[in-house]
Amino acid sequence: MKLFSNVYFIGANNCFANIGGAAITCKNELETINEENLTIVSSQLRKSMILGTTHGMDWSRRPGSLEIPTVIDDDVNPQSELDSKKFIVVHGAGSFGHFQASKSGVHKGGLSKPLVKSGFVATRISVTSLNLEIVRALAKEGIPSIGMSPFSCGWSTCEKNLAVADASTIVKAIDSGFVPVLHGDAVLDSSQGCTILSGDVIIRHLAEELRPDYVVFLVSNVSYNAFLARLSSSDPLFS
Repeated sequence: MKLFSNVYFIGANNCFANIGGAAITCKNELETINEENLTIVSSQLRKSMILGTTHGMDWSRRPGSLEIPTVIDDDVNPQSELDSKKFIVVHGAGSFGHFQASKSGVHKGGLSKPLVKSGFVATRISVTSLNLEIVRALAKEGIPSIGMSPFSCGWSTCEKNLAVADASTIVKAIDSGFVPVLHGDAVLDSSQGCTILSGDVIIRHLAEELRPDYVVFLVSNVSYNAFLARLSSSDPLFS
């Protein structure tokens, strides 16, 4: 995997990471995670966030798996402390959510239409399933990650522009020692009923509100100029 920014700033305070959807999914294959890339990204983030040894925090069994989760007592292998109290991860959707959103026109609004309402539900099922897999990958590395969906946090837009984005729940999670993991999402829009809120808009808002020392973008398979163009655009889908 080729990344424009490797996470080589151990000791940095207040760092937000934005993971491009194309960096962790196979964008031309419907709802397919790039397991190798996700493992690399998770390992890089752990090296930047955690001091000392860690133990896995994913104690759940995968559907269809016979493997019994391993639980390690704190007194046997104590959990290392986060190097910083303010880490946030935001990720794009990649091959998750785009199909459902584009087929139903969620980004155009119109919740009164059965297709759009169904697409809204289908889109959220898809993007939240990706979020769960990323949270699990980070948790396996010993990162105390918590999935937080913008829709569930009450975020909404007006005319596709971010209008309500209370970050208090996110801040409380950080202050409690967790790493919030947010994602591009389908949200309500006071003007047109609904739309898509991209990961790029989310990370930009959080950076403006919480003022981190660093915002790191992990992207793959795009040129630098294309990456800059995406940041300055208002792409209605997830990024």
